[in-house]
Amino acid sequence: MLKKKKTEVYALGQHISMSADKARRVIDQIRGRSYEETLLILELTPYRACYPIFKLVYSAAANARSNVGSNEANLLISKAEVHEGTTIKKFKPRARGRSYSIKRPTCHLTIVMKDISLDAKDEEINSLKKRKNSRGGRGTWDKK
Repeated sequence: MLKKKKTEVYALGQHISMSADKARRVIDQIRGRSYEETLLILELTPYRACYPIFKLVYSAAANARSNVGSNEANLLISKAEVHEGTTIKKFKPRARGRSYSIKRPTCHLTIVMKDISLDAKDEEINSLKKRKNSRGGRGTWDKK
């Protein structure tokens, strides 16, 4: 039996100091796009959330290059998620001995990239297996 090669790699960014809603605004723009197109969007978009997401996409591509051995031209962002992290609570001193609470939200980012060239090879192998198994002698035929 043939071994199925892993086609997905991911990168996690935890406790990034920004609101999850602000990060989602950028993540929604890059979900489902190719690697090069994603880098262009992140470089040209004027939001503060773009820089940590850019670093995370670059890290996921480096993981794909080193772990799977794939080329950047074949990478596609298959899944991009943002979850709320812990809230950092601080106190700022104010007049007359009072204090003012500051709440800094954090978020967790997950970028999953898929190599479409390896995925296409797996589909070809699976279609060949189905064709081979469908010739069982009971009158089954391929409808293609």
